[in-house]
Amino acid sequence: MMEVLERLFEEHFGSKAEDARPLQGQLGGSGRVIVRLRGGAFSAIGILYSVREENVAFLEFSRHFRRHGLPVPQIYGEALKEGAYLEEDLGDTTLFEYLSAHRSGEAVDAAAVEAYRKVVAVLPRFQVVAGRDLNYKVCYPRASFDRQSIAWDLNYFKYYFLRLAGVPFNEQALEHDFTRLTKLLLAADHEYFLYRDFQSRNVMLRDGEPYFLDYQGGRKGALQYDIASLLFDGKADLPPALRQELLEYYLDCLGGYLDFKRDAFMEHYYSYVYVRIMQALGAYGFRGFYERKPHFLESVPFALKNLRWLAHNVRLPVALPALMDAFNGMLGSEKLMALGHAESGLTVRVYSFSFHRQMPADEEGHGGGFVFDGRGLPNPGREERFRVLTGKDAPVIEYLEQQESVRNFLKNAEEMVDATVASYEKRGFSSLMVSFGCTGGQHRSVYLAEQMAQHLRGRNGVQVVVRHLELEKLGK
Repeated sequence: MMEVLERLFEEHFGSKAEDARPLQGQLGGSGRVIVRLRGGAFSAIGILYSVREENVAFLEFSRHFRRHGLPVPQIYGEALKEGAYLEEDLGDTTLFEYLSAHRSGEAVDAAAVEAYRKVVAVLPRFQVVAGRDLNYKVCYPRASFDRQSIAWDLNYFKYYFLRLAGVPFNEQALEHDFTRLTKLLLAADHEYFLYRDFQSRNVMLRDGEPYFLDYQGGRKGALQYDIASLLFDGKADLPPALRQELLEYYLDCLGGYLDFKRDAFMEHYYSYVYVRIMQALGAYGFRGFYERKPHFLESVPFALKNLRWLAHNVRLPVALPALMDAFNGMLGSEKLMALGHAESGLTVRVYSFSFHRQMPADEEGHGGGFVFDGRGLPNPGREERFRVLTGKDAPVIEYLEQQESVRNFLKNAEEMVDATVASYEKRGFSSLMVSFGCTGGQHRSVYLAEQMAQHLRGRNGVQVVVRHLELEKLGK
């Protein structure tokens, strides 16, 4: 199947792909294989996926959104019979990773808030502007977030989360509540494009601007769903005050495209918050309890935290006693509370930097972690052919991987970091810094940081955030 992607790459760029690497950190729970291909000065992302209907929806939506000037990846080529397509490479920084690197607990830096504001400002253009003339016939599996779609989500939650987590519930009473909740959801105006998975891992940041991915599950639906998805995105764990600020900003932006009443919007908003959280919990339960992929369960405590906040701050316009009893059972479950011991998990922040500048600042107050000096390694920057390239480019990667000293350096660094990560996880620590420096911060340190990040992303329960300080200053 990799040959199909390599063929699409050569057909589009007129240059062979010299390197093709799966992006393990982006596999998620969808079953897609995501590959970065590089050749010469070119780079692209290849997708391998067997569900033709979803591939068709993504390709059709992508072209439609680009016609409307929306920031989505350009499609370079497709081979639907083989379940493959090639798209623009938007880099490695997700909104989630950017948020993680620009916060300290509940304190979110202004840069991350601004990134979220940019994302929120674009959402109405998807929903209202591009949604008007979208071909909803290609939507899969449903053309709208209708009664059937809602039933699937609610039953997903009931059977794959409540049942497998051992949370008691009265099935018939819960069905009555589901009926009332569904009626409330469908009472909202639902004639807009619903992105479906509008959350921080599906937004890439390149040169400070957001680009959007993974809308192949989109369909017609209500405005409230997507903003609820973003603001109550589990692991992003946005502070309540920031959620409210961003919600108000979204409504301001929406008013530029649509005449609507805020009171009517808010009447249905929190019902969509609840249904989105339940959909996510169903996914966590299916992947975690049923498929035995425990890292999906690490998001459960964040969903419980959101449910606890809702219980104290929100009152729905309809009574849902059985559902609320189930939520209370979740919040009091010893089994689910045990997952909370790893609520924050371990975040490893990997940096590259130049020794001509200051070392990366320790934002977590833990003392700085590891600082590796790569200046003793062969320097690609001394050769003219590599001057304008970086440690992310295939020719530089190939050059450094051929150097035995680089391989030994990286192996030793990985062994040291692995030992510390294991100790930190055992002791419940939440943060570790690993920094690589070189002379210019462009070649060796960037390569080493990327390799370390890729190495660590294979560990369950470890969140990896990568920043290249010099490349950020250069806009690369």
